[in-house]
Amino acid sequence: MKKKAVAVFMAAVMVVVLAGCGGNNAKETGDRDKKASEESKKDDADETEIQVFIAASLNTVMTEIAEKYNKNNPNVKITFNADSSGTLLTQIEEGYECDIFFSAAQKQMDQLDQDGLVKEGTRANVVNNQVVLVTRKDSGTKVTGLENLKDAQSIALAGGSVPVGKYTRQALVNLGILGKTDEPDAVTTEQVSEALGGVEISEQDNVSKVLAAVVEGSCEVGTTYYSDTYGYEDELNILETVGYDLTGNVIYPICLVDNQEADDTQTKAAKDFYDYVLSEHASEIFSNYYFDTDVHR
Repeated sequence: MKKKAVAVFMAAVMVVVLAGCGGNNAKETGDRDKKASEESKKDDADETEIQVFIAASLNTVMTEIAEKYNKNNPNVKITFNADSSGTLLTQIEEGYECDIFFSAAQKQMDQLDQDGLVKEGTRANVVNNQVVLVTRKDSGTKVTGLENLKDAQSIALAGGSVPVGKYTRQALVNLGILGKTDEPDAVTTEQVSEALGGVEISEQDNVSKVLAAVVEGSCEVGTTYYSDTYGYEDELNILETVGYDLTGNVIYPICLVDNQEADDTQTKAAKDFYDYVLSEHASEIFSNYYFDTDVHR
């Protein structure tokens, strides 16, 4: 009987002890879950998405810049809209949500400023570029530069509303191939073809499509930017790097856009990423992609 009573007593003690331990564990687990939940909610609250409109020629370099930025800012989703600066301007004017506009020319930025959509004090020049005339290494072209562009069998050329198309037309005006005009972007592709003796021209709506037409061999030559040749060194020959005396400076300006749809978190993230694009760290990345970062901001 004594042994049985002791056994019953010990069993009761174990139940109490285990119940106490279980209660403590449950409390600790509950506390951890609550803390994790609070941290998760905090993280969710800080998460945001920003809309960044970039000239097509910036797509590759800006992708790397965003990746580097996200290493320290994982809660900011950066969504790029890459196209010709003229198309992007039109979209912003039509009400597309945009936090940052990064143009390949001043004209589109000037217009956005006139529209009252540039946040005061945020317009800044970031990089300079150069127009180049390119061909596939195996094309066998007779063309050596813009001066004998008429010898091409086919040309890929961006439209006049696309900055690289305007710069190319300006160079042809300064070379005397096109007639004098204060609005080279208004010169049609048909007029360029006529000035070159009727050569076949495939008009493209952004610089990336010009590059693709030449790389794929559907056009013999084309004008693109020096930065666009990054990664294609084994496939393309640069026939001519067009001087600034012919094109003028190829400055890329950036600004914060007055986005009425953005909340405080989104607005703050946009400003932070904008500052990063203007940082020395980003400047080094631009240089790696053949952009000239020695510009007056």
